[in-house]
Amino acid sequence: MKLSISHLEQLSGVPIHTIRIWERRYNALSPTRSEGNTRIYSDLHLKRLLDIVSLVQSGVKISNACAFSALQVGEFLEKEIDKTISTNAHFEFYVSQLLKFGIAYNEQKFSEILNTCITSYGLDISYQQIIYPLLQRIGLLWRKEDVCPGQEHFLTNIIRQKLMVAIDQIPLNIQVKSTWLLFLPQDEEHDIALLYASYILRSYGFRVIYLGEKVPNTSIESVMNDNKIDHLLFFMIRQRPIAEANSYIQNLASKYDDVKIHISGNSSLLNSLDLDQKLNYFKSISVFQSYLQSILYAN
Repeated sequence: MKLSISHLEQLSGVPIHTIRIWERRYNALSPTRSEGNTRIYSDLHLKRLLDIVSLVQSGVKISNACAFSALQVGEFLEKEIDKTISTNAHFEFYVSQLLKFGIAYNEQKFSEILNTCITSYGLDISYQQIIYPLLQRIGLLWRKEDVCPGQEHFLTNIIRQKLMVAIDQIPLNIQVKSTWLLFLPQDEEHDIALLYASYILRSYGFRVIYLGEKVPNTSIESVMNDNKIDHLLFFMIRQRPIAEANSYIQNLASKYDDVKIHISGNSSLLNSLDLDQKLNYFKSISVFQSYLQSILYAN
């Protein structure tokens, strides 16, 4: 795939001027040029840039990160994969088995094992101890080129189906405590975490209006105008320029200043943002659940 430097900025979160500086000073990337002398990048350039970003976020100096060989990057990713390995042998067994059958496109075995996890541990523990580590690992394996996007899409879609079934089994609460609007911004498409948040909210008895992925601002405005929304929750998962993320959040906060706004997602991005005090950042599932419990106790 041919990518422009603007595409690289959008997909990596690294501003264009920073990419150019890294290229000039550290020879981070070596794009080809069009007849008009425009930089042209490939998927390999994008992965290289994402690797450099990961190294820098882990504390490696930019000069050293740009000098890492493919072998050194592979060793780094292996260490990151090791961090996803559970100290609980039972959880790790399920993660490895789900990965095994997921990359083999074996829907029957993958679904059977996932059902066993949910039956044995419940959805909450299964998500936090098995599903989430699996998603982390598959993302790192994609970065190592050990799996392809098709394999990732295959297993994430089965997980999405299981979450939807679990949500459908929760009875609608007539005595609604408050209403939450859930969505992903227009450039976000990975909604598994958002689905799980919907499951948690519904299980606590809250009303949820779920818009899903790639939601334009006009759709958010329409829902806000037609419904009494008490809480607005969205996720920022992909890496993006800090200025762009800050602008998006500030626009929401100023437009809906009478609604409690919550955010979660990519910690490396969100920890770098200038978040308004009125905005609530859920750094973990336990923090999210504690907040919901505080609302229930207050009522």
